[in-house]
Amino acid sequence: TVRHDLSLFRHVFETAIKEWGMPINSNPIRLITKPKQNLPRDRRLEEGEEELLLLSCSQSRNPYLLPLVIVAIETAMRRGELLGLERQYLKIDNRTAYLPMTKNGESRTVPLSTRAIATLNKIPIHISGRVFSLSETALRGLWSRACRRAGISNLRFHDLRHEATSRFFEKGLNIMEVSTITGHKDLKML
Repeated sequence: TVRHDLSLFRHVFETAIKEWGMPINSNPIRLITKPKQNLPRDRRLEEGEEELLLLSCSQSRNPYLLPLVIVAIETAMRRGELLGLERQYLKIDNRTAYLPMTKNGESRTVPLSTRAIATLNKIPIHISGRVFSLSETALRGLWSRACRRAGISNLRFHDLRHEATSRFFEKGLNIMEVSTITGHKDLKML
């Protein structure tokens, strides 16, 4: 985040100097040492962890946690995409979920597995129209408690996206098919 913010400020100063003729000799952001880039995470569910996690989620009083985790593992959708998913965009007949706005600013259609469809069909319908009636803050607490109950450490919700993506490759999908499902624009990142 700090690296991203510094890059934004550097651009602001560059624009001010070049485009607006601001009387600044040099860009002061260029003198700041950026923090090291974080190593990419490669955490996947280990042997037996999925069962422990799902059992723990099923013990939650919140009816949306277990289905949310299952659909995350099945679809590789981002947390925000899942929490923003509306029932009107579920096309169970076509086995798809339409995401009108994603992180990269584009829409995409995500295929739904048999397991995802069965799970989505069991979710209680909420008056809001959202499939998962949870806030990010509520999910953070529910996730933390579920992992603690399951005895699982160092697992973030976003790691389920990595898990699902890896499973797509293990099923034999090629890089273009997987990038279409996950919404990755940068194949190196994928």
